[in-house]
Amino acid sequence: MDTWIYGACLVLGLMFSILSAIFGHIFGGDGEVGTGGHAEAGFSDSGLPGVSFFSPTVLASFVTAFGAAGLIFSRIDATSSVWVSAPLAAASGGVIAGLTFWFFNAMFRRTQASSEARVAQVIGSTASVITPIPADGVGEIAYVIANTRYSAPARSEGGVPIPAGRPVRITRMVGTLFYVEPIS
Repeated sequence: MDTWIYGACLVLGLMFSILSAIFGHIFGGDGEVGTGGHAEAGFSDSGLPGVSFFSPTVLASFVTAFGAAGLIFSRIDATSSVWVSAPLAAASGGVIAGLTFWFFNAMFRRTQASSEARVAQVIGSTASVITPIPADGVGEIAYVIANTRYSAPARSEGGVPIPAGRPVRITRMVGTLFYVEPIS
């Protein structure tokens, strides 16, 4: 009976992981669950990037590892009793879930830090106007940071029109809108 439970956990955990990867890719994961509409955030509502310990991925990794370890431990003579194999399987599932939690949070921390550095590098850098900026209106600029070209909406700092092709300096950002001034 215990091998049936372990096998079911293994299969259900794997199926959940595979199906969520496939359907998350197809449908884009835009459901209104968790932080910022991503189910991966779990129960965290801090708005910071990362994975909650109760996120679907961490829970699925626990269930899968519990099932796999339970099947292994139930086949070994010394640990074949459910009173021994179940706690060992739970501990194994906890270790795997903990590693999954650590891995995803470490990955999100690194990517978050790199994007903050780019924003700090933007202020004061040069850009060129690719869509004319009308007087008191919005145009578009292109700029290069870390050998990558970006474009963004922009306004003139003094409210003066700036024609396309003119070099400008980025003075500040308000949300996603850049303020620029022409370079003489």
